[in-house]
Amino acid sequence: MIRYELSGKTALVTGGASGIGLATVKRLAGGGCRVAINHLADDPRGAQVVAELRAAGHDVISAPGNVGDAADGPRMVEQAVADLGGRLDYLVNNAGTPGTSSLIPPTALERLTEELWQTVLQVNLLGVFRCAKAAAPALKAARGAVVNVASIAGMDSPGSSMAYGATKAGVISLTKNLARGLSPEVRVNAVAPGAVDSSWMVEWTEERRAASASKALLKRRCQPEDLAEVITFLLVGAGMVTGQTVVVDGGLTLESR
Repeated sequence: MIRYELSGKTALVTGGASGIGLATVKRLAGGGCRVAINHLADDPRGAQVVAELRAAGHDVISAPGNVGDAADGPRMVEQAVADLGGRLDYLVNNAGTPGTSSLIPPTALERLTEELWQTVLQVNLLGVFRCAKAAAPALKAARGAVVNVASIAGMDSPGSSMAYGATKAGVISLTKNLARGLSPEVRVNAVAPGAVDSSWMVEWTEERRAASASKALLKRRCQPEDLAEVITFLLVGAGMVTGQTVVVDGGLTLESR
């Protein structure tokens, strides 16, 4: 596993208190990067994670705020940049929500309520734009990089619902246009995870978990660390890559075709 020397660099990771976000925080902080961990203000995991990582010797700070809120999201980014010393090298737009605790098949249109649509749109799609927009001046000054977390649900997998999939397809499109809009100073890319073993609000049966592993070419489910490795590479090492979405699913979508 490549370890990057990131002393003097700063990062903001949204949804950084668990799953892919936390794995990314650990990877960046482990290289010497100073990391702002975004989490909902009422999520106890935020303070706990910050305390644990500080105790382990990592330079991390808390950045509470709701990226799904039109006012609070940008405020959080601006405060995080200020708390990081006015510099931002890397932004990871990882915060997201399925908006449901159980899978909604494409046939169950009656379960796709206006409330669900608004929830996933505000967090998964508009939240990514809000944070990138608010962070743009600092990222440009640092000639930094952005990685957005999309999903194979935004490509050719049904995901937790068609609403969720639509937002993640939007993230893939937004990634391309943000790459255009923030060039040449800032690179913008995305990752599209497949089935990941992490804390998530959609209930998976053991049968579904086993099936997602058996259908993948590599015969296992992704771990958050698998995504963190690719995210870190796109932030730090991929100097001529921008506007791209890298699928990290162990070959699950290839086998499904």
